[in-house]
Amino acid sequence: MAKRVLVTIADGIEEIEAVCIIDTLRRAGAQVTVASANGLQVKASRGVKLVADKLIGECAGETFDLIVLPGGMPGAEHLRDSETLGDMLKKQKGAGRMYGAICASPTVVLSHYGLLDDKRATCHPALTDKLVCAEKADERVVADGNCVTSRGPGTAIEFALELVQQLFGADCAEAVAGPMLAER
Repeated sequence: MAKRVLVTIADGIEEIEAVCIIDTLRRAGAQVTVASANGLQVKASRGVKLVADKLIGECAGETFDLIVLPGGMPGAEHLRDSETLGDMLKKQKGAGRMYGAICASPTVVLSHYGLLDDKRATCHPALTDKLVCAEKADERVVADGNCVTSRGPGTAIEFALELVQQLFGADCAEAVAGPMLAER
């Protein structure tokens, strides 16, 4: 059975991160649902328009193997302000299922909901001083148990490939990385 992944978007989200995550996970065979905290069409941080499959509220009763949040501002703030997403993320962690965030979202969303209190994590360098977690890391991608965090747009493919590895294993991550000419 395919792994089910929820990728969240909102107005002001970082488009490079969102598209890298969605594309890379689909290349691995994940069943990716893109859900928005705003309307179905969002305007990303650099003006690119992205279209969601559904609204986050429509996903509340579903179970996902992974919930992942791109960053960007004010996109991360819009994700944080979705109480439905906050509840879903708390349930995800409580059930031991995977969750991840990149750029501003580890600080703005995951820290806000206390989801990094027992985790080693990273985020965009401009927000490191506000990151609330068990241990701050300077690495480009950090995996700690069922949580994966990353730094920003330039680390988006590495982050997405780590998510693939966590969901499908190292062989799948290598098979996806090869044709993309991505180093692992």
